[in-house]
Amino acid sequence: MALPDWNLLKSKLSVLADAAKYDASCSSSGSQRKRDPKGMGNVEGMGICHSYAPDGRCISLLKILMTNFCIYDCKYCVNRVSSDVKRAKFSPEEIVTLTLEFYRRNYIEGLFLSSGIVESSDSTMEKLILVAKTLRQAHRFQGYIHLKVVAGASQELIEEAGLWADRVSANIEMPAQPDLDLLAPAKTIESATTSMDQIAEKVKETKEEQKKTFRAPRFAPAGQTTQMIVGATPSSDSLILQSSQNLYKKYSLRRVYYSAYSPIPHADVLLPTEQPPLIRENRLYQADWLLRFYKFDASELTSAEDPNLALDMDPKTAWALKHREYFPVNVNTASREQLLRVPGFGVRNVERILQMRPFRKITLMDLAKLRVPLKRARYFVITSDHNPDVMLLDSQHLKESVAPSSNQLSLFDLAVTAKTGEL
Repeated sequence: MALPDWNLLKSKLSVLADAAKYDASCSSSGSQRKRDPKGMGNVEGMGICHSYAPDGRCISLLKILMTNFCIYDCKYCVNRVSSDVKRAKFSPEEIVTLTLEFYRRNYIEGLFLSSGIVESSDSTMEKLILVAKTLRQAHRFQGYIHLKVVAGASQELIEEAGLWADRVSANIEMPAQPDLDLLAPAKTIESATTSMDQIAEKVKETKEEQKKTFRAPRFAPAGQTTQMIVGATPSSDSLILQSSQNLYKKYSLRRVYYSAYSPIPHADVLLPTEQPPLIRENRLYQADWLLRFYKFDASELTSAEDPNLALDMDPKTAWALKHREYFPVNVNTASREQLLRVPGFGVRNVERILQMRPFRKITLMDLAKLRVPLKRARYFVITSDHNPDVMLLDSQHLKESVAPSSNQLSLFDLAVTAKTGEL
């Protein structure tokens, strides 16, 4: 077997790793692959792609494109066919070699693989599958693999991808078809959602088979995700969140990722010249968390008058200030659903409060011990002791008390929100 040309691989990697940075949907968790003592790699109990493991460790994966050649001319994509970027292409064998060598050197714990579309959707999908299949079968690689599903690929290929990958994803790109018609007329949301539907049905079918026999094949055990680009069109946060909510309900997605549009060289005149503020992307992630874990509906977080999320405060606090009639909430008697609406009360803290209530009356000191951010929460709750701040609930200056004084996004606040989801 001929030795790989490492200088050539390094040159390709510099191009194709950089080209993959625009895809945000590469985080993962939820895969439970049994450790093979004769195999290589392990993903038990952890996430991949610069995500946090349950014990707090940050772990990563090799995130690359197979090629940045593409037959499409999507105006928001730096790899569009009309772009003059430097091009490169890996063979499936080269990606397998890189993955194994990077893993042996402890650089990575898995692979995220996507690609520009060359020739056709099916031919591109076949090459992506070949990488995963070779890693699993020929090298017994047990690490994490995330494959991007090429929109328009056949159902047979999508089903095969899920047999070798821990997670698969089909990017919807935009929240509404008019946005795609404007910037990527060759693509349709229907082609992406058709793939999502096929994946969701196969996941459901596999789970039913696994109840009957332990020999049933596994299929994408970490589920599926998608990505939407934010800020490339005038589409509002209201439209984006409504689209995400529909995707969660219809296709049981694990995550919708929001990627702020990044201006690209020689961009089309239809595209904005400036990147949307990072805080907008963060607010969408916070709102998305409310949809998935806090029983909020997308229609509650925005309105016809204010179709975009507030940038100066988190969406739950913004909702609470607009619905003060809902408060104050008595932490000793309120239901779980009511407690989840209190600014600063995270899902885990609500569970702890409910567990404590049969044994003691909860005070402000108890909330402080639970690390509830009282700077926000104290105006909205009644506790068993005296809480004078609840008298300020109807104050016209309450916003200044609960909202931060600056729009500057704190790196540490963002890390806590991303890791725990506490809002």
